[in-house]
Amino acid sequence: MMPGQRLQDCRSLHLNEDNGRFVLLAILILVYLLCGAAVFSAIERPSELRAHGRWNGTLLNFSETFNISLQELNSFLREYEAAIAAGIRADALRPRWDFTGAFYFVGTVVSTIGFGMTTPVTIAGKVFLIFYGLLGCAGTILFFNLFLERIITLLAVVMKAVRERRIRNSGLLPPGIRHDFSAYSLPGWKPSVYHVMLILGLSAITISCCASAMYTPVEGWAYLDSLYFCFVTFSTIGFGDFVSSQSAAYEYQSLYRVANFFFMLMGVCCIYSLFNVISIVIKQVLNWMLEKMSCLFCQRCNNANAFLGRRNAIRPGSKGRQRRFGQPPDSDGPCDSDAEGRRLSGEMISMKDLAASSKVSLAIMQKQLSESANGYPRTVCGSSRHNGFSGGVGALGIMNNRLAETSNSR
Repeated sequence: MMPGQRLQDCRSLHLNEDNGRFVLLAILILVYLLCGAAVFSAIERPSELRAHGRWNGTLLNFSETFNISLQELNSFLREYEAAIAAGIRADALRPRWDFTGAFYFVGTVVSTIGFGMTTPVTIAGKVFLIFYGLLGCAGTILFFNLFLERIITLLAVVMKAVRERRIRNSGLLPPGIRHDFSAYSLPGWKPSVYHVMLILGLSAITISCCASAMYTPVEGWAYLDSLYFCFVTFSTIGFGDFVSSQSAAYEYQSLYRVANFFFMLMGVCCIYSLFNVISIVIKQVLNWMLEKMSCLFCQRCNNANAFLGRRNAIRPGSKGRQRRFGQPPDSDGPCDSDAEGRRLSGEMISMKDLAASSKVSLAIMQKQLSESANGYPRTVCGSSRHNGFSGGVGALGIMNNRLAETSNSR
């Protein structure tokens, strides 16, 4: 292979920041799914085979005892399965489509839990669900994002108050500030995103444990099954193997249903906020992995540049200004400002530049925490305000920032 071709191959390996992270995340998710499938198959498959064996033996014994053919018995079982899908059970259950049952159903729809215990069977109900769920799910996701913003603000204020109390007790304040601590702005301090993740995790565990303590005696589940139900419900997975508030009558029924609604609402909001914060940490891990992967690319490019002896070659490890492809030699490099220096998705950057900007998402979250704690108004650039895209954290903030950048570039 010719050295020039080798250098060209090296340049082609300089991935875009968003695309590089997207491809790596897709690969890791695929590997994660394969590993999960292998583990669950090894754990659950033997139990499934044993259950099939027991069921086939039961059918055969029933058929021989009552002189019923297996074909007729299977036909009867299919009719019973259709009855189950319509909400009919051998045990007495609450009505599925009275007002309270319908309210429980639409709550599982807009929250994307979707237990599957109640489903529309009429054509009109299915068509209405499509349009109802489209608007309801979008509004609920917006509610979750706004809830996340207020949780971050609350945690930032609490963490700042704890910080101030520790500084007061330490005796490290200057004499003139001890009596007027409100004027002291804690220079250089920012709440840690990892502390926020820890607090949200502990809150989710606390809510799940309290809810499980309620479900265990009321629903008659084991405590571990109740914890399992809480995670499946709060994370909006919603398998439907365990569903609360389905019996026809409960002791203190009204109080139980209100508490059930409260735990579900707080649990879903808390887990959603926790997922958003964890996604930032995962993004940092992806950036770290991309930085390690770039070492091989850097070595190849440096070797090729040394062989060609080119003085103006673009190297990922070089500092200062770097020429972009198609940019004049005397033109300025990337701008240092936040508004002008932000690269869009279509611009090529080196892996070293990507590694250097790997803390952007973490810094944005910490900046929002700091502004919330200190009571500063959130600054919005003029172009973003003009375009109508600004604010938000988590998935909503990422979308708003991307829309603002794209609209500004046009």
